[in-house]
Amino acid sequence: MADEAKAKGNAAFSAGNYTDAIRHFTDAITLAPTNHVLYSNRSAAYASLNQYSDALSDAKKTVDLKRDWAKGYSRLGAAYHGLRQYDEAVSAYKNGLEVDPNNETLKSGLADAQSAQAAASASSRPRAPPNNLFGDAFGPDMWAKLTADPATRLYMQQPDFVNMMKDLQRNPSNLNLYLQDQRVMQALSVLLNVKMQAHTPGDGMEMEMPDSPPKERKRPADETEPVKEKKREPEPEPMEVSEEEREVKEKKAHAQKEKESGNAAYKKKDFETAIAHYTKAFELDDGDISFLTNRAAVYLEMGKYDECIKDCEKAVERGRELRSDYKMVARALTRKGSALVKMAKTSKDYEPAIETFQKALTEHRNPDTLKKLNDAERAKKELEQQEYYNPELAEKEREKGNEYFKEQKYPEAIKHYTEALRRNPKDAKAYSNRAASYTKLGAMPEGLKDAEKCIEIDPKFSKGYTRKGAIQFFMKEFDKALETYQEGLKHDPQNPELLEGVRSCVQQINRASRGDLTPDELKERQEKGMQDPEIQNILTDPVMAQVLKDLQENPKAAQDHMKNPSVMNKIQKLISAGIVQMR
Repeated sequence: MADEAKAKGNAAFSAGNYTDAIRHFTDAITLAPTNHVLYSNRSAAYASLNQYSDALSDAKKTVDLKRDWAKGYSRLGAAYHGLRQYDEAVSAYKNGLEVDPNNETLKSGLADAQSAQAAASASSRPRAPPNNLFGDAFGPDMWAKLTADPATRLYMQQPDFVNMMKDLQRNPSNLNLYLQDQRVMQALSVLLNVKMQAHTPGDGMEMEMPDSPPKERKRPADETEPVKEKKREPEPEPMEVSEEEREVKEKKAHAQKEKESGNAAYKKKDFETAIAHYTKAFELDDGDISFLTNRAAVYLEMGKYDECIKDCEKAVERGRELRSDYKMVARALTRKGSALVKMAKTSKDYEPAIETFQKALTEHRNPDTLKKLNDAERAKKELEQQEYYNPELAEKEREKGNEYFKEQKYPEAIKHYTEALRRNPKDAKAYSNRAASYTKLGAMPEGLKDAEKCIEIDPKFSKGYTRKGAIQFFMKEFDKALETYQEGLKHDPQNPELLEGVRSCVQQINRASRGDLTPDELKERQEKGMQDPEIQNILTDPVMAQVLKDLQENPKAAQDHMKNPSVMNKIQKLISAGIVQMR
């Protein structure tokens, strides 16, 4: 349940629903209060809502629970940074790097914190003009906010957008140059945590947007419009692109062409060629992990599972560094899980595959991944049963159960019969004996279920019918018990227990037919009969309703009905149930 709540929290976080994410993570923490990952995730959700005090509390708890986990220090540093406690933020990131010296997230966080620390201590730090509403929007945490929000995450892959945001971070006063770009407006909405829309009277929001044209006054009908001199709109200056940026853009375009060639080769099952294209694509652009996941798919198809797993692990690692789309990371994990399933030979081998599928679902809940998880769990269970199968040990456990049964220690007997069935699920005798033990303890539904399983495994085993019939007789379902005994006699006509069972059932049924039941017995049978689905079907049958009416009002018609074996059988069931009484 905690994992389910965690998965819901991750999904809500990915969708930008941070309040819902906090609620789900809180539910998960209630169920698993020592799980450090849950506090870490909730800390991230609080930070996304700028609730840095709560984020700090959860980050501290994360570190307390798992001091050797680098991400905890990353959460701690981010929370301190959000609270403008830069000295503490720097210390937190440094402590994290002692745990994981190569962690890129910690290195980046430390650099941002040190920059903010230096800026805070410098008295000559330039400040945004008083009339600049957006001066604080482009702080050191700008990139984290834009990457975390689903609406702006895709923009981070667009070089012109990144260049505009870098320019605004250096000089916020240039905002007017980019207001016509809807991506910038969307980014502002995320950074300021407000919806950027036109002001309407009465909406309670006084926000003057730069360069907003003044409203035109309405002109009277008799007033002519003055002739305006048409002004030439200034053409926008082309953005300057450096040689390095141009080269990167060309490499990305080339990488995409290599990917398309790889896809075409894969469809033709030319796997070696596909691998060559995907490899070249990743060499040109290591910022797109789809090249790795595609190459992993080829390795999986070729049966090269170790290579597939290596590519998937590299894709996950690189994806986290780049803060790639969660769906891409989930795809890599799913593909790794598929490779692990292909390699599994024992039930134990399925455990890492199942764990990998579960991780993929926390990134993105995909129906295909969920199906693969269910299939892996089912295969693991089947293998466990096969590995545990041992008829010799099963027989020994059944004999132990028999000894406890003779000593009237029925719970202990059930324990050993259950172990015998785990060792050999096709042992009809073990089901029969466990049914007898349940009957002694008064657990009739469990005993009936075991007796039916016994008959299913071995339809010629008489004991199964005597067990089932005895339970039904004890439950005063005499008609059903009679049917069970008669079915058993088809396989063993001279079995004394089955013959005695038939005699006892007929005796009880005849008592009802003769009206020999006491008022209490009659009432009990009627109540039990009315709960029987078969009796309910008979009573709601229109044909039987007419038969019952004729029994009371038209004796001649009733006699004709009684010649029908099906009708007679149903009447007999109603008599046995005490619903109908013959006088």
